[in-house]
Amino acid sequence: MVLGCVIHGRGDLRVEELPEPEPAPGQALLAIRYGGICGSDLHYHRHGGVGDFLLQEPMVLGHEVVGTVVAYGEGATATATGPEVGTPVAVHPATPCEVCPECADGRANVCRDTRYLGSAARFPHVQGGFASRIAVPAAQLRALPDGLDPRRAALAEPLSVALHAVRRAGPVQGRHVLVTGAGPIGCLTIAAARAAGAATITATDLLPRALEFAAAAGASACVRADDPDDPNWPSDEVDVAIEASGVAAGLDTCLRRVRRGGVVVQLGMLPPGQSPFAGNVLVSREIELRGALRFHAEFDDALRLLAAEPSFDALISGVRPMGEAAEAFALAADRSRSCKVLLDFA
Repeated sequence: MVLGCVIHGRGDLRVEELPEPEPAPGQALLAIRYGGICGSDLHYHRHGGVGDFLLQEPMVLGHEVVGTVVAYGEGATATATGPEVGTPVAVHPATPCEVCPECADGRANVCRDTRYLGSAARFPHVQGGFASRIAVPAAQLRALPDGLDPRRAALAEPLSVALHAVRRAGPVQGRHVLVTGAGPIGCLTIAAARAAGAATITATDLLPRALEFAAAAGASACVRADDPDDPNWPSDEVDVAIEASGVAAGLDTCLRRVRRGGVVVQLGMLPPGQSPFAGNVLVSREIELRGALRFHAEFDDALRLLAAEPSFDALISGVRPMGEAAEAFALAADRSRSCKVLLDFA
């Protein structure tokens, strides 16, 4: 029996039986072990959509998944395409078109016709990975490095997002990096900046528990974003600022705290519609404002970094069986208690 976490509409998340998947030509069949609950999954659950992408049909959620290879479809074999049957793997959730100008330019993460697991951006929706068995293109499988526990490997997708954001910022070695927002992505961005050689990392958030996770991720200083008198605010301007909260106030902080000629990376997804920002500061200080969307080649780098750093385990604040999906989503939505929450499909 195949069970999956299916979103039917706002607040309507069900664990239900699904058809047994058959791997199509070029696909692999996986037994999923862990799935990380992402902010987009929470948006589908709480709002029935993410930004302008609204649910039009029931959809299996999830794109942060790891599992084991069970079988291959026609034309996809372990020797030609993917790891051997029985191999623990992580799943790269994107299937770029490979023909658009962006793909041709090596920027498949902004492919104009990509397919992404658990996304309502197109119709029919792309079904996600929160199911005990799924079929995916074999080319999207990555064998886990030796010694990498599947539980920690479930962080590969969000860590890839963080690695891409840090790379969008340019060289950070020896520099002071500000990260606004200490949710799961913000904390992983802190870890990514640390791995890239940042000398000092300041993290801001409204919640004390979130700042504790930021410290565990490697932040040098943790600041209450709503307290202008917090002594941990940097006394000098920072070199790079990465906005990971997804709120306009976070972007404003980044623009006002970064040095003249510095770089601000907008990583958090801002609310739909227009967002006010300090445009005059951007101009008068000649600040570079860059967007960061998803990732591409960083997925393999994320797996290597996770294998080398057991400290990432501290960011996994809860693991719940799939049958308790509703409770797991409630925990993941409560940032006063959690950082990254995983579903266990064993």
